[in-house]
Formats: sequence, C-alpha cells, structure tokens
Amino acid sequence: MTSKLKNQWSISHNYLAGITFRKWLRLLAENHFRISPAYTHRAAFITLSSLLNSGTAMIEKLRFDKEIRAQEIVQPPLFILGHWRSGTTFLHNLLAQDDTRFQYASTYQVVNPYTFLTSEKFITRAFPKLLPPTRPMDNMALAFSSPQEDEFAPLLMTLYSVYLGMSFPDREDHYSRYLAFEGASRAEIEEWKSALKYFCQKVLLGDSRSLILKSPSHTARIRILLELFPDARFIHIHRNPYDVFQSQRHFFDTAGWYTYLQRPRLDDLDARIIARHEAMYDIFFRDRDLVSKDRIIDVRYEDLEANPTVQIKQIYDHLGLDNFDAFLPKLESYVSSLSGYKRNKFSKLTAIERDMVATGWARSFNEWGYSI
Repeated sequence: MTSKLKNQWSISHNYLAGITFRKWLRLLAENHFRISPAYTHRAAFITLSSLLNSGTAMIEKLRFDKEIRAQEIVQPPLFILGHWRSGTTFLHNLLAQDDTRFQYASTYQVVNPYTFLTSEKFITRAFPKLLPPTRPMDNMALAFSSPQEDEFAPLLMTLYSVYLGMSFPDREDHYSRYLAFEGASRAEIEEWKSALKYFCQKVLLGDSRSLILKSPSHTARIRILLELFPDARFIHIHRNPYDVFQSQRHFFDTAGWYTYLQRPRLDDLDARIIARHEAMYDIFFRDRDLVSKDRIIDVRYEDLEANPTVQIKQIYDHLGLDNFDAFLPKLESYVSSLSGYKRNKFSKLTAIERDMVATGWARSFNEWGYSI
C-alpha cells in the first residue's frame, strides 16, 4: 500500500534535483520512463529543477568553461576510502579542518555540479534552511558548506553510479557495474574520469591546495583513480563489520526513502548489503598494492573515535604530510565541538544474522582483527 512508503511526499534529500533537463530525459529513457505512481510528484519536481539547472548551466559554461579547463591540479588529491557507514564522513570532517592544506567539495557543489559557480552564494545565503541541520540516517551536522562525498557530481554529469540503483531499483543490477566499472565499457570509464577531473578543476578554481575526495564507491576504483591521479594518496577506514551491517540497514530505512522513484526492493535487502560489501572488497584487496606503501594507510574507526588527534597525526606522519602541529589547535577545537554527539543505537543482531555477516564478510573480520 502507498501509505506504507516512508517519507513518500518528501522532495528533499534528492540528489537528482541537480540534474540538467537533457540528462534527466536520458535517465528516464534508460529506465523506460517507469516512475511509480507514488513518486510522480518527485519526478515532477526533478523535471522542474532540471529545466532551471539547464538554463543556469549554459550561462555558467559560457562564463567559466575555458578557465575551468585551464585550472591546474597542483597537488595530488587525497582519497578517503571505506564501506558505507564505516566512518568515512567523520574522517572527512576531521581532515577538512586543515583548511591551509586541503580544499573539499561541499554539499551544495556535489549536487549542483553544473551551476555552483553561479548559484551557490545566492542560494546558500538566501535559503539556508532548505537543508535540515542533521543527516536523515544519523545525527551528523549537515549544511550546504559541509564536506560531502563527490560521488554525486560525476553521477549527475555522466549517469554512471551505483547510487542510481537506489532511485531506480528495477535496474539496480544494471547500475551495480558502476561500483568498480568492471563490466563497463572503456568509453564509459573515460567519460566518468573526464567528468571527475572537470569537477575537481571546478572546485579548485584559483586554488592550489590538495583536494580531499570521499566516496565509499572509490574503495573499488583504486585502479581507475590512479589512471587519473598517479600520485594520489589514500586513507582507508574500516569498522567492526557487525556495526557496519546494522548501520547500513538503518541507512536504507531512513535516507534511502528520500531517493526512490520506483517502489524499493526490501525483501532481499540484507543479502544485497552482504553481496555489495564483498564485491567492493574483493576488488579493494586485489588493487590496493597498486599504491606505494607510503601513499596508503588503514585506519580503524574505533581508534579514530577514541582518540582522533592521535590517529590523524599517525595519518600525517605515514603519508608525509607536514605541519601537523600548526593544524592541531583547529583539530582539537573541532573535536571538542563534537562532545555532545550521540551515536545511533540498534537492537542486537540475532544469532542467524550474526552468522550471516560473519560468513559473508569473513575476510574483513580476519583482515582487520575483528572478533566473530
């Protein structure tokens, strides 16, 4: 029944609001224009937004395209890797405090990749309350200026992302190829790489700092990212697999409901969470040795949560990032501001559920020393 669809009438938290009209028509055609009746209002909202975006995008391209393409990426980017709900956002926010060294893509920029140079200042100042103060799946602060995962930008520019399987669950298996681009064509890979580079140039316009890029999907894309940025650095964060599984379940039961344009597949959700984790880490474990040891580091979420400043210093030392002492006061101030943060609490997994996770993610338990 339609009444059982959570947040059915909401049009917020929908990344497709940043798409252009031509791309929106292409996306609809790829999915045979199948929008569930319960979500036609979302499709109408996206259509209206796409028309506005297209006009602004044309103006922005005429004004800035030449300058963007000439922008040099002076410093190699730093990529944050890790499965969804493993602490990637926490790590991202900590590192973003070093604004002398790093630049990052904001929430507004990643969902408005065509127009943010033209529209960001006006929209974020005029309508700051368009975003709620916290994310729907946890209590982490959310603002237009917050560091945000870059996945959404090339998604909107190319329509290649595993995330599109959430909006269009009828074709989730099709979009799963874009987790690692294995099974995708070389032309699709090159188009995605070009879009990501252009977005990075746009974010860095007139800036010589290193860009922090964070997307869980990048965990399975080390090989492709090195083609684009051979000198990139990587931080991989991992967390107790049982906690990751429960938090990922919670994500689909909260944030997921804002993105659907077709009725979701819920009957085999647990199995799909298990399978996607394994698909991601089969590739990560295969490709991580492509990165020299001094340019990649593993971080345990539980250690980062317990003592952020110590863990961040270890990251700086390992990756050869200097001037940590100058950054430390800002880092300590930010950590102090998080003192009242409350984590989500979940009921205990059943014995059957624990066995399912332990069996499906056995290598992750063994690799990082988590107890089964």
